[in-house]
Amino acid sequence: MDDSKVNDTADAPRAEPTEGATSVEELRREVEEKQDRLLRALAETENVRRRAQRERDDYVRYANESLLRDLIPVLDNLDRALAAAGSGGDAAGVVAGVELIQRELLKVLERAGVTRYSALGQPFDPTRHEAIASVVSADAAPGTVVRETLPGYQLHNRVLRAALVSVAAAPDESA
Repeated sequence: MDDSKVNDTADAPRAEPTEGATSVEELRREVEEKQDRLLRALAETENVRRRAQRERDDYVRYANESLLRDLIPVLDNLDRALAAAGSGGDAAGVVAGVELIQRELLKVLERAGVTRYSALGQPFDPTRHEAIASVVSADAAPGTVVRETLPGYQLHNRVLRAALVSVAAAPDESA
C-alpha cells in the first residue's frame, strides 16, 4: 500500500456535513434515545418482577396469620386447663374445661374452612377413609365402616386427613 495516499486523505480538509450526514446523525441520536428508553423499560420490568416476587413471598409467609391469631387464645386456655389440673382441681372441672377448649378449637378450624367428618355407617371410601382393621360382622354389610378410631378432616372439600376406620367383613362361610 502506498503511504503517500494514506497521508493525503488524512490531511485533506473535511467537507461540511451534507444533508445526508445530518440525517445520519439524527438517526444515530434517535437510535440512542430508543436504546436508552428500551434499557429503562427493561429495568422497570425487572423491578416490577422483583416486587411481585417479594409480594408473593410475603403473602405465602403470612397467609396463615389470621388463623394463628385465632389459635393463640385456644393455646392460652389449654395452659389454664393444665395449670388447673396441676393445682389439684377437681377432675370434672378440668374435663369440662378441656371440652370447652375442644369446641373453641373446632370453631376456629371451621372459620378457616376445616370441617370434621365421621365415617361411621358409611360405605368404605379409600379417598376419605383409611382402613386399619377388618372386623367380621354379621350385623353390618361388608365394606361398611363399623368403628372410627380417628375422625377425618377436610379443607373446603379436600381431605386433610382420612378417617382411621375399621371396616366390616362378611363372616367366613366355611367356619
